Amino acid sequence: MLDSYFTLQSNIEASGEFVDRKSRFIAQLVHIESEDEANAFIEMVRKRHYDARHNVPAWILVDGRERQSDDGEPSRTSGMPTLEVLRGAGLKKVCCVVTRYFGGTLLGPGGLVRAYTAATQAAVAAAQEAGQIVEMTSVVPVDVHVAYPQYEQALRLAQDSGAKVSDTDYADAVTIHLVFKAGEQESFCAKIRELMAGREEIEVGAPEFAEF
Repeated sequence: MLDSYFTLQSNIEASGEFVDRKSRFIAQLVHIESEDEANAFIEMVRKRHYDARHNVPAWILVDGRERQSDDGEPSRTSGMPTLEVLRGAGLKKVCCVVTRYFGGTLLGPGGLVRAYTAATQAAVAAAQEAGQIVEMTSVVPVDVHVAYPQYEQALRLAQDSGAKVSDTDYADAVTIHLVFKAGEQESFCAKIRELMAGREEIEVGAPEFAEF
């Protein structure tokens, strides 16, 4: 089971460009949640660059599914190099389309691999420099309901256990909304039950990926 992965922030498009012998390679990188979103972005780029010779796509999802296409370039000279850059950067839930405007000179298989790799690397580097690459961690939400006299103790125990406090509700009792890295909530739950001697209520949510 994956503990964490890197992705691009939502609603961001990072880009990078590489030029070789007048051929322009423009890499466009976005966050996606599904294959449908990848296909929609690929179609959008094809419409945007309708006059380009090639629009080469590659995408990776968090469940391990991935796709790439050479879009008419010689086999394994474009889609696979693009995908390899995404893999090498540890990225998931991303789609990259590299648009090529042909400059009139054939680059050969080696030149194409270098060009598609360089353009994709430039887009990833631009996203990294702009702080748009985020780490998503497997986390578990935990809500703890305690009486007011135990609030400070419960909060200190949560923070000592590595939790982040996402919110706090003050009503008849206090509800502390916590987020733990997956697995770290178990020792906290055991300690809080011991501390409160059964006077607490704990609700443990399902694991999910989020920034931590």
